[in-house]
Amino acid sequence: RPGLATGVGSLPGSDPREAARMVAGELSDLPHLAELPDRGAGADMLGRTLALCIDMPGEVVPSGWRLTRRPGRDAVRAADFLAFDLDAAEEAYAGADWLKVQIVGPWTLAAEVETPRGHRAVGDDGAVRDLAASLGEGLAAHLADLQRRLPGTGLIVQFDEPSLPAVLAGVLPTAAGFGRLPAVDAPRVGTVLRDLLATLSGQPVIAHCCHAEAPVGLLRAAGFGAVSLDMTSFAASASVARRDEIGEVVEGGMTLLAGLVPATRPADAITSAAAIEPLVRLYSELGLPSSRLADVVTTPTCGLAGSSDDWVRVALALTREAGTRLADAALG
Repeated sequence: RPGLATGVGSLPGSDPREAARMVAGELSDLPHLAELPDRGAGADMLGRTLALCIDMPGEVVPSGWRLTRRPGRDAVRAADFLAFDLDAAEEAYAGADWLKVQIVGPWTLAAEVETPRGHRAVGDDGAVRDLAASLGEGLAAHLADLQRRLPGTGLIVQFDEPSLPAVLAGVLPTAAGFGRLPAVDAPRVGTVLRDLLATLSGQPVIAHCCHAEAPVGLLRAAGFGAVSLDMTSFAASASVARRDEIGEVVEGGMTLLAGLVPATRPADAITSAAAIEPLVRLYSELGLPSSRLADVVTTPTCGLAGSSDDWVRVALALTREAGTRLADAALG
């Protein structure tokens, strides 16, 4: 419905119950499963997603997360953190119409996780394929668990792909740091994404990428029904082609989750009216009817894990107010 707002995923702090209560209070129409990386390794986005993967446990090494043959204490800790978060969600979101959950997408997972030999998994086609299959299987079990905990609540899955532009551009450094991994061609990227989405049997899915070069067209072609973007990167300085991509998203029937509220406190005070102004102007410049603003879901520009405790509540409130203002703008 018009005026919806939600969060991207991460929040500061370490108490999952407090985080869930805050989300339920500020974003009650479309709450999200809060992620709290401040708790340490295992609560981060990679650790949480590896905790879902079937038969592909991970461990923490000096360079980050690495796949291992047997689950150790890092994998157990990640699973425990996720279980705590689900318990908090069950308490705070009971009766909600919808809940958004976030996982790392297959290409960012492969880009940031190492194989047992210490190389980025993205450089091994077999490792990418195995990770995507494991992720699909684990995600299905995760959603089934959530459905048991929250009967009657619809579930929306957000795939976080912040490293996808680097995968496509071929700028990821090798493990040794002396070279760059070859770019993965767009058709290969799209095939892996489409195959994974096909396992979800029509589940509503969002692709989130707050990178300025988010591959919007590729994500649309892969079958995502919605795309979550940092819309401040589509301001007047964006190229004509990049701005046109937003028009293609809207006219192609995708839902736009528009990151409009800064993830950290800005130097100057901001209002919800100021936050939505660039998007309203962009729609006007693209010739899109203002009535289509009713279809936009407002979000912060990215995750709020780096935000101060006082700003996070302001940011969520501004996000909710921005959604209401967009609904009003759609009505003229």
